[in-house]
Amino acid sequence: MPTISVIVPAYNSQNTILETIASIQKQTFIDFELIVIDDGSSDRTLELLQTVLDPRIQVVSYENGGVSVARNRGISLSTGEYITFIDADDLWTPDKLELQLKALQQHPAAGVAYSWTCFMDRQGKFFHDDRPIYFEGNVYAELLKTNFLLSGSNPLIRRTALADVGEFDSTLTHAEEWDLYLRLAAKYNFVVVPKTQIFYRQTAGSASAKIEVMEKDAIRVIDRAFQLAPAQLQFLKNQSLAHLYRYLAHLYLTKIPGATAAGVAWHKLQMAIQLQPRILINRKVQTLLVKLLLIQLLSPKLANYLLQKITRIRASYLQDNTAA
Repeated sequence: MPTISVIVPAYNSQNTILETIASIQKQTFIDFELIVIDDGSSDRTLELLQTVLDPRIQVVSYENGGVSVARNRGISLSTGEYITFIDADDLWTPDKLELQLKALQQHPAAGVAYSWTCFMDRQGKFFHDDRPIYFEGNVYAELLKTNFLLSGSNPLIRRTALADVGEFDSTLTHAEEWDLYLRLAAKYNFVVVPKTQIFYRQTAGSASAKIEVMEKDAIRVIDRAFQLAPAQLQFLKNQSLAHLYRYLAHLYLTKIPGATAAGVAWHKLQMAIQLQPRILINRKVQTLLVKLLLIQLLSPKLANYLLQKITRIRASYLQDNTAA
């Protein structure tokens, strides 16, 4: 029986799946099974997976059920004492499993180990690191505010803890990881590996309809979490919603071109500020306000050009400073 089960949900991932598999195979900790759930792919994903020669890999195909269903199918097939997930377009550093496992072994009361995240663009080039997070122990209150683990490719989870709180909610298409992490944090301690180990790929575009579904699912997760949260933590709900609306404003502004999307972004940002006025001191909110002001003063086309130029300069600056 392997120590760790690595589960990869894959749907039409022909452009990235082999790179993701390679990053798993390069792990310094080698006692793991690799379960890839082909979630009804119609491209060359399955064909490419069949070229991977590794006795630890198991590829199973199903009709498309969505990422939550795919992960749950992987859980049902897994046998490891610890379980982790990685999306088919993300990457890990070689020491990800080793250091997260060590962290859990050193903290028997912890049910989850997580690491820091680096965002990369669609082509897999370095973009920027997320801010360092050091939350450990009882992280429930912090997790109620926002999903600081950021993605489903991050944590290593004890099987006993996962069995205790249940699997992913298959009715959610977005925020399903946050929902699971909240259930885990309500019962188990978390431990952090203070190192960037997760490379999270950001897609180039998102349709407004997709962002609307994301908002709906995230609000479902927030409402359900605060229905279960103790009375002394209820005051955090406005802060949680404010973080969500700030993020939605960012998505509308950066993923969808045009003045209409900018108007929606401004509306979402206003909602965030009304819910939590102190969010105005947040650097990300201040950046959004500057971008919205540029769009108001300039033509949308010129504003988008300047914003893209600023983003590229900032990305280059952050990359140079990180490399140094």
